[in-house]
Amino acid sequence: MALSLNSISRAAGLSAPRLLIYSDAGVGKTTFAAGADAPIFLCTEDGLGTLQVDAFPKLNSFGDVIEALSALYNEQHEFKTVVLDSVDHLEPLIWQQVCAEHNKNSIEDFGYGKGYVEALSQWRLLIQWLNALRNDRGMGIVLIGHAEIRRFESPEVDSFDRYQIKLHKKASDLIQESMDCVLFANYKTVVHKEDKGFGQKKSRGVSTGDRVLYTEARPAFVAKNRYSLPGELPLSWEAFSQALRQSTQPHTQTQQPQQEKGA
Repeated sequence: MALSLNSISRAAGLSAPRLLIYSDAGVGKTTFAAGADAPIFLCTEDGLGTLQVDAFPKLNSFGDVIEALSALYNEQHEFKTVVLDSVDHLEPLIWQQVCAEHNKNSIEDFGYGKGYVEALSQWRLLIQWLNALRNDRGMGIVLIGHAEIRRFESPEVDSFDRYQIKLHKKASDLIQESMDCVLFANYKTVVHKEDKGFGQKKSRGVSTGDRVLYTEARPAFVAKNRYSLPGELPLSWEAFSQALRQSTQPHTQTQQPQQEKGA
């Protein structure tokens, strides 16, 4: 491809966001996604409960997932957001697909770590379909995942535990890179210090009952966003979309009229 200065164009502005939201079970991530604009759910688990949303039948193979994405891409519909619930229940379906293609009984049969590398090709295929729905059909993307606590080996400080997405590390890294936001949902916790006597204090975490959406990484969890969102938001689609609109509005500066000398 020949490039010149005539090839330069200005970015078109905000596209439909690509989100991954993860948390422990029961915090409200599926309810959050149900508040998105005209959502259609692709479920790899029975996680909808009593939510009244449009959804494909439960998808029991990776081929089913791709078939559903293909239908959303090629057929006429009014849906504006595709919700995949959940990525960690999708992962074993991807492993099954990879094992079937290579005549293996288990993802471990490939040899040390090789099966998980091979699985990345299927994850990339998923991302290609999601990006096509976003770029060509204008659909927002919401991926739902569960959290797990893992040891983080930091090159700068001593190792520590933190919440991470419940996926194999290679798949988790790839998915996080492809998303505009990685959001961690949890109950708001405050630390109370109790007097144990003799000048000693005991710290105790107490939940306030408020559900919070974190948009920036902290030592306790993985998160990110590309929109300069506040680091902490209420766990609701309305609060998230309002913050998104405010953060992406063009900022204009108005000059105050100068006061005349001697006035």
